Amino acid sequence: MLNSILLLIGITLMYSAPLIFGALGGVISERAGVVNIGIEGMMTIGAFVGAAVGFYTKNPWIGFVAAGISGGVISLLHAVAAITFKADQTISGIAINLLGAGFALFLCRLFFDGATMTKPVSNKLPKLFGEDVSNPLLQNLNVDITVVLALLFTVILWFILYKTKWGLRIRAVGEHPAAADTLGINVEKVRYLCVIVSGILAGFGGASMTLAIIPQFTPTAISGQGFIALAAVIFGKWTPHGAYGSCILFGFAQALTVVLGGGNFAIPSEILAMLPYVLTIVVLILFVGRSVAPKADGVPYEKGVR
Repeated sequence: MLNSILLLIGITLMYSAPLIFGALGGVISERAGVVNIGIEGMMTIGAFVGAAVGFYTKNPWIGFVAAGISGGVISLLHAVAAITFKADQTISGIAINLLGAGFALFLCRLFFDGATMTKPVSNKLPKLFGEDVSNPLLQNLNVDITVVLALLFTVILWFILYKTKWGLRIRAVGEHPAAADTLGINVEKVRYLCVIVSGILAGFGGASMTLAIIPQFTPTAISGQGFIALAAVIFGKWTPHGAYGSCILFGFAQALTVVLGGGNFAIPSEILAMLPYVLTIVVLILFVGRSVAPKADGVPYEKGVR
């Protein structure tokens, strides 16, 4: 019984890590007033680049860093469209999702002889307690190092947003950019930086999937994880700790899918596969009206216009 509980906890934490990175990206972008629906596409690009670079360099850490960089690069497109050209941020985010999925598949075919998936990486990111663990209890809790990194990034982002002057500037830009501008804060610069950081975190989330949970990129590796991360942002009320807790909940739903699917339960696999997404819809229905986004979230800033 104890082993089963620990196994469920371990799987929950494992599947929560990619969601947490994506959700943290959504938090910092929307806290600065830019809606980032393109997290799915950024995670997809990160998932491919992480797996591809990890395969060719045989170093998962280089792949992980490269994934973050690739997410930051594609997020720059969203930043230019939403901040400089003041395009509709929702449409721009959807375009990023389509671009991310298509570009990742194109690059995969280009670098892997026309295949739609990368070759498995020889070295995955390390486990928390190493690979050789004899204790059965520790084996079930021997989660990927990305679980620890996700928690660390959550604490860092919380500290920056609520305990530093830079965090105060970010929140000011997201709540009342005109007032922030009159105080000498460069609204565009803050928003650009936050969107790029958002993309870097989303790229880390994609790599957490293809360098830790599964050893390669496939077109369905992300398959909705970015949208679940966005739901976690809303459910968590646009706070790092709230988003973290929400991702744990959604990770638990995915863990139930794995545990129940591998047990002696007469539940169709299609029903189990739907569970995380059904939970996402339910959460959005119940909480989207109760959560209050930053006042300037999704509103392009026009200097001199109040």
